[in-house]
Amino acid sequence: MIKKEKVVLAFSGGLDTSIILKWLQKEKNLEVVTFTADIGQGKEIKDAKEKAKKLGVKNIFVEDLKDEFVKDFVFPMFRANALYEGFYLLGTSIARPLIAKKQLDIAKKVNANFVAHGSTGKGNDQIRFELSYYANNPKIQVIAPWREWSLKSRKDLISYAQKSKIPIPQKKLEDPPYSMDANLLHTSYEGKVLEDPWKEPEEKMFTRTNSCEQAPDKPTFLTLEFKQGDPISINGEKFKPSRILEQLNKIGGKNGVGRIDIVENRFIGMKSRGVYETPGGQILLVARRAMESITLDKSAAHLKDELMPKYAELIYNGFWFSPEREMLQSLIDKSQKMVSGFVKLKIYKGNIIIQGRKSQNSLYSSEMATFEEDLVYNQGDAEGFIKLNALRLKLLKKRG
Repeated sequence: MIKKEKVVLAFSGGLDTSIILKWLQKEKNLEVVTFTADIGQGKEIKDAKEKAKKLGVKNIFVEDLKDEFVKDFVFPMFRANALYEGFYLLGTSIARPLIAKKQLDIAKKVNANFVAHGSTGKGNDQIRFELSYYANNPKIQVIAPWREWSLKSRKDLISYAQKSKIPIPQKKLEDPPYSMDANLLHTSYEGKVLEDPWKEPEEKMFTRTNSCEQAPDKPTFLTLEFKQGDPISINGEKFKPSRILEQLNKIGGKNGVGRIDIVENRFIGMKSRGVYETPGGQILLVARRAMESITLDKSAAHLKDELMPKYAELIYNGFWFSPEREMLQSLIDKSQKMVSGFVKLKIYKGNIIIQGRKSQNSLYSSEMATFEEDLVYNQGDAEGFIKLNALRLKLLKKRG
């Protein structure tokens, strides 16, 4: 008997990847090894393991990557204050390189020549997964079923599942109003009713944030401590990275923080409407910028802001493992050596309000900044500074 070749499938346990699993077995005649990364998506981890067993998978890998995800991917990204197109905190984008890398580790372990994912041929995730695969193993062979098979719609998927005796929960038979992706940083919603950018999402869609109307009438106060750009404690209590984000998610979610509704430009060219919940990330971004405001030199801070859109775009487009992202990361990490101290916040009905910041490394000087009489600043010095900066403007005006 000829031994089947192996493929490691990034497996969520949902309808799409369950069908892909069976398709790889039947149509490709491959032995499927499943890998499910626990990056904080919740109950579906256990469901995925059970589903893989029912579908006849012998090698099932489930790894708790929550701490690695936050410590080695989320926090380094946040040191750049990364926002794609001004709003998106890159919750899906930053998860893909970690999943892909671990998938390749398992492929090496089980001697598999193939890896597979469930991303569609229209989206960004296919690019993120595959760029990460090739950056870490140029010889790996990638199977992307959505680009190969003849299934074109949800109706086709359900029909294939029924023919292949893949168990489908009753709720999955109902046409969902949107697709979801979740991890410790965010939950995203796309497709279906959200494809009309004029149509407001229903309140019942949201899973981790209250609306501002439902948020408590009393604010929540907290103090975040930072060390070299990363948060290390909340209200004086130190936590590991994943726990920090979990706690901030709870605080932000309860108080209606972290919802955005955007139309973004996908890497492949089309526009896509997405709704995101990133409560902890939104708090972290605001607090980090407050911390940097007193610890970063003016030119260093401005340079960071100039580089940030490029850095964010690299992550959005799937280039986490590129040399240019690593170069930018080195520069960004260098800038964070003195970004340590405390930030006081008030969280109230969707608002994140800075109440104070302090640091042993502060560059803020009340003696310099005061409007009262001081002994450290000669206001007359400003005249020469202004005249030198005005020199070229005068010359331009004289030329006409």
